[in-house]
Amino acid sequence: MKRLLLLSGLCATILCTNAQEQTLVWSDEFNTAGPLNEADWNYEQGFVRNHELQWYQPDNAICRDGCLIITARHEQVKNPNYVKFGGNKPNAPRRRRPDWRQQREYAEYTSASVNTRGKHEFLYGTLEVRARIPVLEGAWPAIWTLGSQWHWPSCGEIDVMEYYRIDDVPHILANAAWGNDHNQAVWNSKAIPFTHFTDKDPDWAQKFHVWRMEWQPAYLRIYLDDELLNDIDLTTTVNGTYGGNKNPFHTPQYFLLNLAIGGQHGGEPAPEKYPLRYEIDYIRFYQAK
Repeated sequence: MKRLLLLSGLCATILCTNAQEQTLVWSDEFNTAGPLNEADWNYEQGFVRNHELQWYQPDNAICRDGCLIITARHEQVKNPNYVKFGGNKPNAPRRRRPDWRQQREYAEYTSASVNTRGKHEFLYGTLEVRARIPVLEGAWPAIWTLGSQWHWPSCGEIDVMEYYRIDDVPHILANAAWGNDHNQAVWNSKAIPFTHFTDKDPDWAQKFHVWRMEWQPAYLRIYLDDELLNDIDLTTTVNGTYGGNKNPFHTPQYFLLNLAIGGQHGGEPAPEKYPLRYEIDYIRFYQAK
């Protein structure tokens, strides 16, 4: 990657990748202190996915000092969707057990998840995000995309960055998912042990790093600080019958930034080490003219 030209204003930035000239078409530099611009971003609310521990709320995402800061806190929040379930009494009509989002009376952690669905969705180009991620117990930060044309996983998912523990060993992941005939996820995943990065730089976690996704009709390539993590052949990413036998990565995707806690992959958090901060310096998307 090489920037060849920078004139007044970011819109003049030109990025060259694989000899193809691309121009910045959308970005957020997070330079305006306060809440995010709701013309660009949506907030997720409550318990959302993966049996995670956090309650998502807008208050945990704030722009300060030129960064979007997503903070995960150890604090209790009452769940307004809680449904008390005591089983079925003898001879009573059988009741369905509430969804996991309704079974918890309280959340013990809060955080934030934001996305650009319906506001900024793109087909092909280069995504670049500079961020500093939390790496303590329970942390599950992510930079990712989803399509809005089908339900998950047939909508397609690109995980430009995930950090979590696999068998209690920290990893950084770069993945893509799509659907099969039974609406189950098919994954192309690369999980790189965190020591791959910290062996080269013991202070890695204290620094900002640049994640980049190059998305063309033939491939997805995910980089971290210019190191290729995953190269995905898009001829292999075709949905099954549930997704109309279509390729979700030939349809627009929107962006998500979030910090999850616990759940299926985050691991057990250590409350005394909270709050955690996930800092995003910028998000930029480039496309060919």
